[in-house]
Amino acid sequence: MSDLTRHMDDYLRLRRALGFKLKREGRELPQLVAYVEAAGATTLSIDLSVAWARLPQGVQPLYRANRLGSARGFARYLQTIDATTQVPPCGIWSSPRTRPVPYLYSDQDVERLLVASRQLRPPLRAATYETLFGLIAVSGMRIGEARRLQRNDVDLTKGVLTIREAKFDRSRLVPLHASATDALRSYAVVRDQHFPSPTAKTFFVSTVGMGLHYSGVHATFKTLCASADLGSPAARPRIHDLRHSFAVRTLIELTRSGIDIHAHIAALSIYLGHVNPAGTYWYLSAAPELMELAAGHLNRRIGGRP
Repeated sequence: MSDLTRHMDDYLRLRRALGFKLKREGRELPQLVAYVEAAGATTLSIDLSVAWARLPQGVQPLYRANRLGSARGFARYLQTIDATTQVPPCGIWSSPRTRPVPYLYSDQDVERLLVASRQLRPPLRAATYETLFGLIAVSGMRIGEARRLQRNDVDLTKGVLTIREAKFDRSRLVPLHASATDALRSYAVVRDQHFPSPTAKTFFVSTVGMGLHYSGVHATFKTLCASADLGSPAARPRIHDLRHSFAVRTLIELTRSGIDIHAHIAALSIYLGHVNPAGTYWYLSAAPELMELAAGHLNRRIGGRP
């Protein structure tokens, strides 16, 4: 095994231990190492990284930018071991990927979504989707986390959810308000009346007693949004925006209370299951109201000076 291959294995092992899956990097970096070694080199240079990244023909610039991004991350790691390693710069290929404009649900929007859910048939389907979307709205869970909840992950006595193997393979506890726990308890009663001897271990079930598939959840959500007349010219509502709205609403409430959000951002980050607070800080720029409140709070802290 060459030194470069050994360093690559160590790099992937270290980052995966930190929770990153690195599926693309795990596939591409062995190709990069083989390319560098075939060129007779023992270290990574900018020219070699760029030449390797541009190999695929007929692909979009974003694809090449992502390949070069894999090389860049590995190069940064290598540079701590071998100072002659060159880290390729950003911007060689444009990567115009942008986050979609979030649809920030008001309390009235959430209520309209849940009212529309109650109109679904049969009654179990109505109860499932009202409880599912209501839970995401008040907890900020990801839709995948909510779908995969097992019955023994939901502690209806303590009002705590256990999220297992979530994004980045991180598990966490999510405490709930008493009203949310009551809603889950009511749903469990309805569910168990329909399926006294369940075949699925998931907390939320379909009308045939099986776990929910994302395609079915997404299709139902689109139907409910149309029925509730949700959306705006600037943004199309998504399920993930319920999570986004929860984070923004929490930050707004903290700021209105005069609480320094920077002192609490780490706790919110853990609650949401982010790898670090940087992912949570993005929500600071997501809502004009939040930006205005944050600016006012900062202005007061510095004594009203502009």
